[in-house]
Amino acid sequence: MFLKPVKAAMTRALCLAIAATVPAQAVAASPRSATPVRTLSSALAGESSTYTQRFLDQYNKIKDPANGYFSPKGVPYHSVETLMVEAPDHGHETTSEAYSYWLWLEAEYGHVTGDWAPFNAAWANMEKYIIPSHADQPTNQYYNASKPATYAAEWDLPKQYPSQLRTEVAVGNDPIAAELQSTYGTSDIYGMHWLLDVDNWYGYGRCGDGTTSPAYINTFQRGAQESVWETVPHPSCDTFAWGKSGQGFLSLFTGDATYSRQWRYTNAPDADARAVQAAYWAHTWAKEQGKEAQVADVVKKAAKMGDYLRYAMFDKYFKRIGNCIGETNCPAGSGKNSMHYLLSWYYSWGGAVDTSAGWAWRIGSSHNHFGYQNPMAAYVLSNTSVLRPQSATGAADWATSLKRQIEFYTWLQSAEGGFAGGATNSWNGRYEQPTTTSSFYGMYYDWQPVYHDPASNQWFGFQAWSVQRVAEYYYVTGDAQAKKVLDKWVAWASQNTKLTADGKYQVPSTLAWTGAPDTWNPTTPGTNSNLHVTVVDHTTDVGVTAAFARTLMFYSARAGNAGAKTLAKELLDRMWTNYQTSKGVAVPEKREDYKRFDDTYNATTGDGVFIPSGWSGTTAQGATIDSNSTFISLRPKYKQDPDWAKVQSYLNGGPVPEFTYHRFWAQADIAMAMADYARLFEGGAPPPAGIVTSSTDVSVAEGSSASFTVSLSSAPTSNVTVSVAKASGDADLFVSSGATLTFTPANWNVGQTVTISAVEDADQTNGTASFKLTATGLSAASVNATELDNDIPAPPSCTVTVDTSNDWGNGHVARVVVQNAGTQAISNWKLSWTATNDFTLANSWSANFVKTGRSVEVTPQGNSTIPSGSSIEAGYVANYSGAKPVPSGVRLEGQNCNIVVK
Repeated sequence: MFLKPVKAAMTRALCLAIAATVPAQAVAASPRSATPVRTLSSALAGESSTYTQRFLDQYNKIKDPANGYFSPKGVPYHSVETLMVEAPDHGHETTSEAYSYWLWLEAEYGHVTGDWAPFNAAWANMEKYIIPSHADQPTNQYYNASKPATYAAEWDLPKQYPSQLRTEVAVGNDPIAAELQSTYGTSDIYGMHWLLDVDNWYGYGRCGDGTTSPAYINTFQRGAQESVWETVPHPSCDTFAWGKSGQGFLSLFTGDATYSRQWRYTNAPDADARAVQAAYWAHTWAKEQGKEAQVADVVKKAAKMGDYLRYAMFDKYFKRIGNCIGETNCPAGSGKNSMHYLLSWYYSWGGAVDTSAGWAWRIGSSHNHFGYQNPMAAYVLSNTSVLRPQSATGAADWATSLKRQIEFYTWLQSAEGGFAGGATNSWNGRYEQPTTTSSFYGMYYDWQPVYHDPASNQWFGFQAWSVQRVAEYYYVTGDAQAKKVLDKWVAWASQNTKLTADGKYQVPSTLAWTGAPDTWNPTTPGTNSNLHVTVVDHTTDVGVTAAFARTLMFYSARAGNAGAKTLAKELLDRMWTNYQTSKGVAVPEKREDYKRFDDTYNATTGDGVFIPSGWSGTTAQGATIDSNSTFISLRPKYKQDPDWAKVQSYLNGGPVPEFTYHRFWAQADIAMAMADYARLFEGGAPPPAGIVTSSTDVSVAEGSSASFTVSLSSAPTSNVTVSVAKASGDADLFVSSGATLTFTPANWNVGQTVTISAVEDADQTNGTASFKLTATGLSAASVNATELDNDIPAPPSCTVTVDTSNDWGNGHVARVVVQNAGTQAISNWKLSWTATNDFTLANSWSANFVKTGRSVEVTPQGNSTIPSGSSIEAGYVANYSGAKPVPSGVRLEGQNCNIVVK
């Protein structure tokens, strides 16, 4: 299952360049002096700024209903224009990417205006329409974490599909399913599906109803070579109403003896991580304004999303990471040895439509592209208290991920400075023998991970998307390793950027790659002298340009680099002057790739839509699906589009059609670039020197250490000594190095490291402590540390099942079973939970059921002891109106139990 956020001709994404040095010929304006790092207290709200006004102008264009960025239900379209084929194959689809940019845009708006209602509304809309509800994923409770999914190989070409399901290939255990279920009281996944048919243009509706909008759909499913022009769009909930009789669309993708109606969703991890990133800034800026409480609920949900996002850190079939060669030879993973700790291309989950069928599945992804990494999200999920996941191991996993991601960038950096593709734990998606000797923690270098039409790392936009997150992380933390890779990348990107004499610009577009990185050695990384990148051509793409400028800004603001700031300003000013439209900022694009609209399948080249011989079905638009299908024949409604005539003219031999597209992500990024410039460089007079810490919260694994950096917010007139000492808390936590730091007028903005350590202890408690940083004449700062206990709790000794599946719409008969699998009897047991909706307790038996509000407490009725190996069973009748009252947070007091809710 593949996500491909790319155009067939050229993917659109963000390019974030950071200028360590800017060639003299590239900069027409004279550079200003470097601006000191500003503390977050220098908020933009209420200040007058040219760039603030530009942000508001662009924001108002996006939010103006007349401009068509949003559907009648408030869902952001991928683009204002409808005739568009890139990752989404219609402009009025949308992606989780668009939602994440919307959240980020509203966070910036909250910072500028102090109004947080739009940010909260954006999250609520996302939760309603693109995070599947329980009704959309109804059978997760049947998921078996010891057998997450059945193996099916990935293949090179669509014609090699369907891929046979193979039960003889061992898959590993899912180590986080029980933890997530216990933490959040549900088996459902809290993550976005990547693609929505916003207006039900395809006609599939919700789970086969044909009418509901938005509708969950999917496209890419058939290997690395399947471009958007070769996909067969289909509903995410396949009830066999369309497709092939008795099989729906399933038999195009997987081979099986029989097929069952099922739902299935695919998550784009970069989008969920971006949503977490946006929530961090919303919290930070709202807190500055004294409005932290206004966004607290959303921030808590973002932490939850980050907890589930860990599914992107696993090998696709939970096999062991490293040297994983041979479908049957590579061992199944156990514990967390199937985690690569990177943000992979996707995670997916699914299950039976029939709620009595009793099965569900989950997979990760073995393929890791540098463009999807987000060290900023990893940092806030592991180092900030408000965004720390609630699960027992979530924060620790993200702490490991943060370190691993920075290593990944270092490993992939070319001799020139650009970042190469990525690494895979499953060569060719079939755990084959790799053709490369370069590896990263035993995963093999792949210059074009995941998809090949076009190659996934030939577009500079992926550089932009990813490096912006590194720059933002560096801006917040001052991480020296992040700065090192940024210094080199910025110099390369800046040297390949042109500010032309006509007042316009050119940024890199297509990239070419040769060689490979040195095999990763974390102790002594190689120089990658054999890994090279060449800029093939350039572009004026406004989204890429905005992203590039944002990266330059964050880098400059922390590093004090005048050239980066100057180049960012030039790009923003030139873009704003030359490319404004009534709906935003955009440039015309010639679309030569639209010649593929009517391509028939070519067995020699592999171009065109492949449908197996003899396979026949229909779409909800009434189109026939068979071996004669083309992109346009599967989507006949495209011929009703107002812009179709110029595409048809092109297909008939006429000129290449030209379009001016207003993509949601690009327009949002342009607005945010203006806000960033105002905030970072026009926030008023520099504040007095103060103590700046890279984090206000650190997580320290028991028996180990964790660090943060300290700098000053502006240059002092003489040397300043900062002292770090524990103010209160657990004796197991202490300052192991960096208790005294000295800053001079020359090194005030260079982060110095403080290390907190935690000694081993015998308890299973996560201890906490507060550390105070003080200096003469400066306000004190504080850092809170949390010990991550490594003492393994006893395995579950019991199972509690609350089965409410015997339900008739306004009531149900519930069955409650407590099974004692331990070696000791359970005495005077007490069971409790909170229902998701209110109900009336009509009757009960075999136990005492006491209901208070939505809370339920169950105690013995003559069965106070449950012997080892035995169980008790009780039940009740519930009557309700509205949503079904599902038990949440089920627990047996004093016991560590597996919880099953049906």
